[in-house]
Amino acid sequence: MKRRQALFSLGAIMAAPALAVPAKAAEMHGYPEDMALNPDFVPQGIRRGGVRLSLTDDTDYKTVKAVFDRLMPADELGPSASEAGCLDFLDAQLAGPFGEGQSLYRDKPLDPKADEMMQVPQFIATPRERYDTGLKALEAYARKTDGASFADLQPNRQDEILEGMENGKISLGPDINTKAFFELMLQNVREGYFADPLYGGNKDMVGWKMIGFPGARYDYRAYTDKNGQKLGLEPVSLIPRD
Repeated sequence: MKRRQALFSLGAIMAAPALAVPAKAAEMHGYPEDMALNPDFVPQGIRRGGVRLSLTDDTDYKTVKAVFDRLMPADELGPSASEAGCLDFLDAQLAGPFGEGQSLYRDKPLDPKADEMMQVPQFIATPRERYDTGLKALEAYARKTDGASFADLQPNRQDEILEGMENGKISLGPDINTKAFFELMLQNVREGYFADPLYGGNKDMVGWKMIGFPGARYDYRAYTDKNGQKLGLEPVSLIPRD
């Protein structure tokens, strides 16, 4: 699959102001002390490689790892999704408000006409539940059609299945919106690769370095007149520095 290249191209467009003619820019340091956040409001990071909170089923974990690493494989542009911490990111998100669907309207009735009007499907199931049923359905499909676990299939066969899910040619069953489940996984692996490392993904800021994004800096005023110029700034994360 060439989605990794597509993601890089998307990132390059977003980061275009930082990828042209080299130029020097004085970097600003520090911030007004009276604007410091109360520690109670500072985002809390996660511990990578710790106890899994949501992806506790080993087969589910291997399946989503295989999916993520096909959507974002290791290549000359950078490490794979799992190497970049995207599974830690997903596990933490599914264990929190996102996984519980706290920001979603999930009351009945489900109305197909509303789906057409809003151009997005409505779900009563939470994202955590959708992953649980979707990953098991994907594993069952692979075992039925190929006689093996999805994680054990050859990469080109994994790609064929994922492409079939994406274009609607493969159904994981009547209770699964297969295309929407694929889109959910694609959305989450993108988020994990490019979110602040504080949340578990984008390990060592590999995603930001790939697209030239300077990260969560306090102040960009020194660079506002450098449009279209390469700044050469190292990315900065929300993770506190010692």
